[in-house]
Amino acid sequence: MNKIKNIVVVVDSIDVDDSSGSKVNVALIQNLQTLGYHIEVFHYTRKDIQLRGVVCHSIKEKKYNLKYLLSRSQRVFTRFTKININRFIEGIIGFSFTFFNDVDSIRSFVLNNLKKQPDLIITLSKGASFRPHYALLKLPKFHDKWLAYVHDPYPFHCYPAPYDWFEPGYKIKEAFFRGVSEKSKFSAFPSQLLKQWMGKYFPNFLETGFIIPHQYSSDFEDKSIEFPDFFETDKFTLMHAGNLMNTRPPIPLIKAYKEFLNICPEAKDNSRIYLLGNVNFYKDEIKKETKDLPQFYCSYGDLSYDVVNKMQKYISVGLIMESKGVISPFLPGKFSSCVMSDKMILHLGPKNSEIRRLLGEDYPYMAEIDNVDLISKLIVELYNHWKNDNQMNLNRTDLKLYVGTDYLEDQINTFVFN
Repeated sequence: MNKIKNIVVVVDSIDVDDSSGSKVNVALIQNLQTLGYHIEVFHYTRKDIQLRGVVCHSIKEKKYNLKYLLSRSQRVFTRFTKININRFIEGIIGFSFTFFNDVDSIRSFVLNNLKKQPDLIITLSKGASFRPHYALLKLPKFHDKWLAYVHDPYPFHCYPAPYDWFEPGYKIKEAFFRGVSEKSKFSAFPSQLLKQWMGKYFPNFLETGFIIPHQYSSDFEDKSIEFPDFFETDKFTLMHAGNLMNTRPPIPLIKAYKEFLNICPEAKDNSRIYLLGNVNFYKDEIKKETKDLPQFYCSYGDLSYDVVNKMQKYISVGLIMESKGVISPFLPGKFSSCVMSDKMILHLGPKNSEIRRLLGEDYPYMAEIDNVDLISKLIVELYNHWKNDNQMNLNRTDLKLYVGTDYLEDQINTFVFN
């Protein structure tokens, strides 16, 4: 009988309501536990959060040391002077004092509280922090068991346009990530295109890297959750769940939806479009464009993940919006939710993207994010499909397998526990 493998996960946050990154990280943790591994999680959420069947440790922030005092002094200085000196500091030492204290807190807590000898240590992060990765880089005794999960490009000058820009201290950040690529025994990426993209900057990732798509966990399903008042399950519904960054303008989509209503006027009574998430960059434009559009609803802020996850199962079409650009190597976290809920996907993004690679060249419902005419045409086609049989299923068992536990187990066994 094979010995149960002990997997330690060091992660920024396991609060599923704070970001899409935390949602997919928790899903990965839960799916690893479902596969029978013994999972121990060290998280920097700084909340007492427990996950089913998983030993969870909330990492305590180290206080009353030089890094902590410098970080708090900087905050006090900024509060009173209204001058943010963080760019100046990062230009010299690469990161903020807070970042270094967080990393030291994570490193020390893991080192002092790890009781079982791990067979594998996985570092997961969110946004642009990668604090767990820096902490493991400072623990060389674990490098031969370290799997560095790279959810997004890093640093920012390694992003594709239009996201790319040079941060203060970018050379130091680049040296840090080169260390991650060279010292971690394994690396994993949510998408094939992202592995290839990062391999251009850090070639060792091409040698150590494999693919673990963003996961979906059935633990997120809560049948007791009630729908919000604005949600109508008997209508033809399009829904985008997630923040709209400044590179993802929703105005072309809204214009296309209005054009769809002109083409199919009966849809004014039986269709709805929902944007759920933070839209700060476009708030005024959205309000102006939708002033006379009662079919449109925008939350102008985050909703509970439990609520959004249940809504996902009752919509007609899931919207995935990406930036205008030559390439999009990202796998949005919402992709696995759309696939597992078996709903049609309307992808608005570049032709050269991970989403299009997975859906396939023959998938019909894809357009550039600013192509109003084509988006409108596709919505009309989807609406007619809904009107004719009311069955809006994606019917992609291959993709369900891809984002499910069987593929996850196969990848771990093939590249790590072989």
